[in-house]
Amino acid sequence: MNVLVIGGTMFIGRLLVHELLKAGHEVTVLHRKPKHDFGRRVGNLRADRNDPKSLKTALGGRQFDVVFDNVYDWEHGTTGAQVEATARLLATDRLHRYVYVSSVAAYGDGLNHHEGDALAPDDHRDSYVRNKAMAERALFRMHQRDRFPAVTLRPPYIYGPGNNFYREGFFWDRLRDKRPIIVPGDGRRLMQFVYVKDLVNAMLRAMDVPEAAGQAFNISNFRPISQLEMLESIGRAAGRPLHLVRLPRESIRRAGGSALGPHLYFAFYYDLPPITMVVNKAQRVLKWKPVDFDDGVKETYRWWQRHNPFPRPDYAFEDSLVALAATLQPHPDED
Repeated sequence: MNVLVIGGTMFIGRLLVHELLKAGHEVTVLHRKPKHDFGRRVGNLRADRNDPKSLKTALGGRQFDVVFDNVYDWEHGTTGAQVEATARLLATDRLHRYVYVSSVAAYGDGLNHHEGDALAPDDHRDSYVRNKAMAERALFRMHQRDRFPAVTLRPPYIYGPGNNFYREGFFWDRLRDKRPIIVPGDGRRLMQFVYVKDLVNAMLRAMDVPEAAGQAFNISNFRPISQLEMLESIGRAAGRPLHLVRLPRESIRRAGGSALGPHLYFAFYYDLPPITMVVNKAQRVLKWKPVDFDDGVKETYRWWQRHNPFPRPDYAFEDSLVALAATLQPHPDED
């Protein structure tokens, strides 16, 4: 099929493009840069997907069988209206599937979500949550009114080779350098993950399975794990012991720590209130199954050893947190 990948040059998109080519599809990438590095086999369209005029000019009336909408503007946000505008530009009789990569964040909060649960409201305080939820609502309105062939996928934390966010590598840097790892609170906060290859497989299944049209799918490992369980898997993959330093979140916050940086303490955006979900529907409808978390982490570690893309860390802030933790420990002579 003739496939358009919006945002195909990083992490998820790169793997998706390679898998589409392997399957024999004709692939075009739409992105902001003048050109990509996939070679002549992949078409190149340059546009800012948040700008309808730029998008319309770049598309130039082209039609596609399948569209993967895989990009979010982390600086300015990508609103539901912008996603809807993109979908309407590409809504032709030829279009077989429009696969939108949403997020578990679209639920807003809560545990054990099923796809039929309510999404976050339009006035949610977090713009990312609000934008993902509103984008899904817009696409499903189009499906209800015009049978627009939308599918939305809701992944949680995505990990794997090529991750451009400082996440798995954050911890492996510290293990390599025999550094302590700061654990916020008691380390029991839940997290849920999906391996990037599993997410891409789900995207391909969403393209192919007829029953997927008009549906949302939770895409993740079967069960959430605690922050401590995640760290244990990270340590096993590296074959290194963990040196953990626990510190209350409020103490970290007062010291200047932020989940978004610049003073990271537990990787990028990894210390958030938990949102978890159930993936039975993806198993049943898409015939999809995730790999074991430990297996995915081991494969990611092998990639990180060869390709670590991040600069050498500055540990000054974490040193201050370790010193702070020492002052908060009970004195040995105290009861």
